[in-house]
Amino acid sequence: MMLNNMLSLLRQELVLSVLIFLLLFIKLGKDRSQASLSVIVNIALLINLLAGLWNMGEGELFSGMFHTNATIVFEKSILNLAVLLISMQSYSWLKSHDQVIEFYLLLFTSLLGMQFMISSGNMLMFYLGLEMSTIPLAAAANFDLTNRRSSEAAMKLIISSAFASGILLMGISFIYGTTGTLLFDALPSKLTGNPLQMFAFILFISGFAFKISAVPFHLWTADVYEGAPVAVTSFLSVVSKGAVIFVFVSVLYKVFQPLSHAWYLIISVLSVATILVGNLFALRQDNLKRFLAFSSIAQVGFILIGILSGDHQGAVSVIYFILIYVFSNLAAFGVISLVSALTGKEQITDYKHFYKTNPLLAWVLTIALFSLAGVPPTAGFFGKFFLLTAGASKGNYLLIAVAALNMVISFFYYLKVVKAMFMDENETPIEKLEIPAVSKLALYICVAGIILVGLASVVYEHINSLSI
Repeated sequence: MMLNNMLSLLRQELVLSVLIFLLLFIKLGKDRSQASLSVIVNIALLINLLAGLWNMGEGELFSGMFHTNATIVFEKSILNLAVLLISMQSYSWLKSHDQVIEFYLLLFTSLLGMQFMISSGNMLMFYLGLEMSTIPLAAAANFDLTNRRSSEAAMKLIISSAFASGILLMGISFIYGTTGTLLFDALPSKLTGNPLQMFAFILFISGFAFKISAVPFHLWTADVYEGAPVAVTSFLSVVSKGAVIFVFVSVLYKVFQPLSHAWYLIISVLSVATILVGNLFALRQDNLKRFLAFSSIAQVGFILIGILSGDHQGAVSVIYFILIYVFSNLAAFGVISLVSALTGKEQITDYKHFYKTNPLLAWVLTIALFSLAGVPPTAGFFGKFFLLTAGASKGNYLLIAVAALNMVISFFYYLKVVKAMFMDENETPIEKLEIPAVSKLALYICVAGIILVGLASVVYEHINSLSI
């Protein structure tokens, strides 16, 4: 009975672990073509995604260190879907590499760490999952070994992550020293808000701010996004950030609820600074990966506003927005990945006259940018609406007004890319690209998600029902 319970609650982690071992065995065996390997991996990822859709129940393992429920399973399924889409979009890029298995091993090991991190019920389990998810990403960022920018990105990522992890671990040690426990369920009753605990909490929240690229802890983001391969940038922007935000919401709402008066003020300041800096720096970018890096920083600012509500509505709005963010950001990165893999071009100016030669890709990128900007009727509009509604529940209307004004600012830099594709002339536009069927399917899924997730209220209602 205990074994059956363990197999059920750990189903997603076990499927992913089996996939990692299968890739190791394939690596030790005969060489396979990139095409056949991609098919095998994508089918396995689809099985991994479907495994999380069955009823897995609720429970805990290892004396409370691991726990799961319907909401956690749904969060993991969002990440699994994102990894499947990234794998499908990376087909053209991976064709030029011999180390395809190593690439997948790094990404899947990182994803496994994120899943354990999301299910953690103990500070040690959380920290181990965080490190397991971070270290492989540094190696993946350096996957283009002949590209100096890729090596530089990996170095900046590992140094920044080590610094953030050190701050976080110091905060955890102070929390343990003042409470005598690391269990999430036991911590709230031990938190009194004394000076040492407040200092520990500031260190703790600073470590999280590094991981999600909140200002002023964002300085590594643009350089790493630009230097890393597009597939790794997509993973960092969507999967890594989404996983940390899921844990951040859970920890704030459940563990640090007694200190809500303190973290409300801290997150309010972080959200305003993050939105302003993200938007202002995005205005100046010409490289599309740096452009989307600062765009993602601004999106984090809106997520922080939703977190401020501190209640059920805030948690639901954050999960809903992350789902929308997966489709929107991966649609944009999917187009950039194809263009970069086939032409090597990544500048906004390279996309002038893009619509004339590649109308499908131009429309996909346009819909993605409209969703990121929050233009109705795309899903991004509904996502930001629910985040701002949740944030307004505390009555801080000045903060909501600042966020709304920044949405208007963001329209300018998103429309700058659209203008380049549809209106600007270019004597040497990007030639018509041959889009692999698997990559085209991934783009169609992203566009369908951008449209349907916003218009179909059943998605929000389902997330709401899971979180009750």
